[in-house]
Amino acid sequence: MALYDETYRPQFHFTPKTNWTNDPNGLMCYKGEYHLFLQHNPHGINWGHMTWGHAVSPDLVHWTQLDHAIYPDGLGTIFSGSGVVDWNNTAGFQTGDEAVLVCIYTSAGGTSPESEGQPFTQSIAYSNDRGRTWTKHEGNPVLGHIVGSNRDPKVLWHEPTQRWVMALFLDGNDYAFFGSPDLKDWTRLCDVHIEGASECPDLFELPVDGDPANTKWVFWGASGNYLLGAFDGTAFTPESESLRSNWGANSYAAQTWSDIPPEDGRRIQIAWMAKGEYPGMPFNQQMTFPVELTLRTTPDGIRLHKTPVREIENIRDESLIWHDAALTPGANLLEGLEGELLDLRAEIEPAGAAAVGITLRGERVHYDVASATVSSLGTEAPLPLEDGRIRLQILLDRTTVEVFGNDGAISMPTCFLPDPADRGLGVYAEGGEARLVSLEIHRLRSAWRRTEHSAVALSPPRGGP
Repeated sequence: MALYDETYRPQFHFTPKTNWTNDPNGLMCYKGEYHLFLQHNPHGINWGHMTWGHAVSPDLVHWTQLDHAIYPDGLGTIFSGSGVVDWNNTAGFQTGDEAVLVCIYTSAGGTSPESEGQPFTQSIAYSNDRGRTWTKHEGNPVLGHIVGSNRDPKVLWHEPTQRWVMALFLDGNDYAFFGSPDLKDWTRLCDVHIEGASECPDLFELPVDGDPANTKWVFWGASGNYLLGAFDGTAFTPESESLRSNWGANSYAAQTWSDIPPEDGRRIQIAWMAKGEYPGMPFNQQMTFPVELTLRTTPDGIRLHKTPVREIENIRDESLIWHDAALTPGANLLEGLEGELLDLRAEIEPAGAAAVGITLRGERVHYDVASATVSSLGTEAPLPLEDGRIRLQILLDRTTVEVFGNDGAISMPTCFLPDPADRGLGVYAEGGEARLVSLEIHRLRSAWRRTEHSAVALSPPRGGP
C-alpha cells in the first residue's frame, strides 16, 4: 500500500513513516511552526537505539517528518526531554537573526555499548536555523547524575524570577525542580512528590475558568495524574491531592507545547498512545490528537479539562446534523450510515432510558445512567449528568477512539483494531426512551493527503437527517 494509506495507519493522528516511536519530546512553537520531537528507533520496528525524530506542522494536524534531530553519543542514547525558544539568547548560542531553539534531553548512559559505564545525565542541543540542524553543547552534560535513572527534563521560562526552571523525574514518584539563568548551570530548587505519576513531568500555569487574575499551577506526571498548586519560581506548594486526568487505555507521557504566541494563549498537549497494536504496518505506535487544556470549577473542585484543538476543523469535509430526535429502544437513528474518519459531537438526555450510547465500527461508547459512567473499549470513567444531559465528543480514526465527556471533564484515548469491512454507525437507547438533543457528525479528510478526500464516504441514511 502507499505510504500513509496502510490498513492500520491513523489518518489524523501522528505516526512516523517507519519504525518504533514513543514519548513526544521537545514541543515548542516558533514562527508559525509547531515542533514535535519524538522518541524514535531509526533501526527497527521495536523499542531501542533511542534517537530524537522530528516533525513540524503549521496547524497541529498536517505534519511533515524531517531528518532525525539528535543522535546517541558517548553519554548515552537520547531519552525524553523538552524544548524552548531562547528568545533572549540567555545561553549565548545565537549566531544569526533567528532566535535559538534549545532541546533539553536525557543522555541515557549505559543503554548502548558507546555509553557503557555512564550514568543518566541531562544535556542540551541547539539550532540557529529554525530546527533544521542541531548542535550538541560542548559542555554536556549540563546537569549531572542525581539518583537512579533521573530523566525527562521539562523546562520553562519563569518570567517573574527571570530564569529557566526544570522539572526532572528522579525515582519512583519523586521529582525535583532546578533553576538556571542560561540553560547550562543548574541549581536545585525544591522537591515534589506525586502519587501514581511516574516519570515525564510537566509544569505550567493556567487561569481558572478563563480568569487571568486567578491562576493555578499544574504539575503533571507520565500517567496523567497531576497536582494543582502555587509556584513562586523556587517552591511548588501543592493545593490538591493527586488528581486523575486520563481514563483511557492508551495515553502516557503527555507533554505541552512551549512558546505558543500570547495572542493564541492556549496550553496544548499531546501524548503517546502507548501499547497500541498495528499488525503488518511499517510503523509501531502513534500519538494522541492534540488537546487544549483548561482549568474549570466543578462540584468536586477545580479540575483539568481536555478538548481536541479547534484545528480539527481544518480537515472537515461534510457534516450531518440532527436536533431534538427521539431515541427508542431497538431503533437506530443512524441505520445505513457509514464512516471511517469522524469528529462526532452529541448531547443526549437519557430521560427514561437506563443507558444510551454511540456505536462506531462495532464498538460502543456506552453511558450507564444508574452508575453515571461512560465506558469505551474496556475502560470506564465517571460522568455525572449535567442538567439531565451528557455531552460527548468522539474522534474516530483507523486505530483509535478518543472520547471526551462534558466538555473535556473526562478523556478516554484508546486504540483498537476494527474490522476493515465494518464502518457502521449507530446511536441507541436501552430500557426506555431517551432524547437526542443534538448530534453532529463531521466527516474528516486524511491529514496526510491535503487536497484529497478520504476513500470512505460518510453517507446519510435513507431520507437524510
